Amino acid sequence: MPRRTATMLASFLVLFALLCAGVFIKVPYSEMSPGPTVNTLGDSRGEPVLSISGHQTYPTSGHLNMTTVRVTGADYDMNLLEAVYGWAAGDNIVVPHENLYPNGKTDKESTQENAEEFSQSQESAKVAALKQLGIPVAARVVVSTVVKGSPSEGRLHAGDVVKAVDGTPVTVPGDVAKLVTKHKPGEPVEFTIVPAAEAAEAEKANREPTGSTKVTITAGKAEGDGHAIVGIRAGTDHTFPFPIDIKLADVGGPSAGLMFALGIVDKLTPENLTGGRFIAGTGTIDDEGKVGPIGGIQMKTIGARKAGAEYFLTPAENCASAARHTPEGLTLVKVSTIGDATKALEKIGKGDTAGLPKCTAS
Repeated sequence: MPRRTATMLASFLVLFALLCAGVFIKVPYSEMSPGPTVNTLGDSRGEPVLSISGHQTYPTSGHLNMTTVRVTGADYDMNLLEAVYGWAAGDNIVVPHENLYPNGKTDKESTQENAEEFSQSQESAKVAALKQLGIPVAARVVVSTVVKGSPSEGRLHAGDVVKAVDGTPVTVPGDVAKLVTKHKPGEPVEFTIVPAAEAAEAEKANREPTGSTKVTITAGKAEGDGHAIVGIRAGTDHTFPFPIDIKLADVGGPSAGLMFALGIVDKLTPENLTGGRFIAGTGTIDDEGKVGPIGGIQMKTIGARKAGAEYFLTPAENCASAARHTPEGLTLVKVSTIGDATKALEKIGKGDTAGLPKCTAS
């Protein structure tokens, strides 16, 4: 065999071996890439993302797009070839698998957690938006979860409204733990509750629950310091003065909270806040309207710009990272609260953008 042919054949065999190795060698990495964006002022799959009834709403225009990130699943085994391709691709990021799925989290666990965070983000978005507009929102303490095998299992249920403990009214979730820990393990603790089903029925009928029930739980003993426990986690539920529905399928996590809240504010405000401009953004939001940081900021700015966004509302804590990789033509606007974001929208809508607080890389 001529030397040149032999060399080419050997090179081909080496290349083939490397490709095979790249396919079969698994690596502990996952990939992130820009996901779709959705206009919170528009429709998704033929249905409005935001629907408000029982209150005056106003026409809107332009875009207030929430942004997403695509990630490989928790149970997906990436091979070496895919990892190299991901590192080389300009719009993708390859990160250690543990960064996205710590402690061996499975796809099912991740999906459940994302769904819970998404649901909570919708609740907080409604609360923050109405507070921003000065519309009162009633709050009540509820049983968030009941620990399996605890003294409360079968006696209390998620969604039960906690009115009092031992006859003392509770107004915030922390009151429940304070009152329970006044007891010793083995002592009875009396809860005054409105059962979840009755509370839900009353809310649907837009009325206050008519009655309450007393449930006595024998306190258990906590591991460690041995204080009294009943095995529930208390949380806050809100009753809104009019229905606000958020419908968006196949999205999870808390990062759409800010954009949902702004969509609600825009629909309930006589002025057209966006002025018809294309604005996208991201950020968690709490009941008081504080905007929190999110993951995958670089992917979200790329996705937003590809969709046509001119401005991107960026959580203050993500600003430096986002500014180091800003897509051309996209202005990053720094926000810390829903108030900041609303003021920014007003300026953008009026074309008064010179004084916008912009993100910098430093």
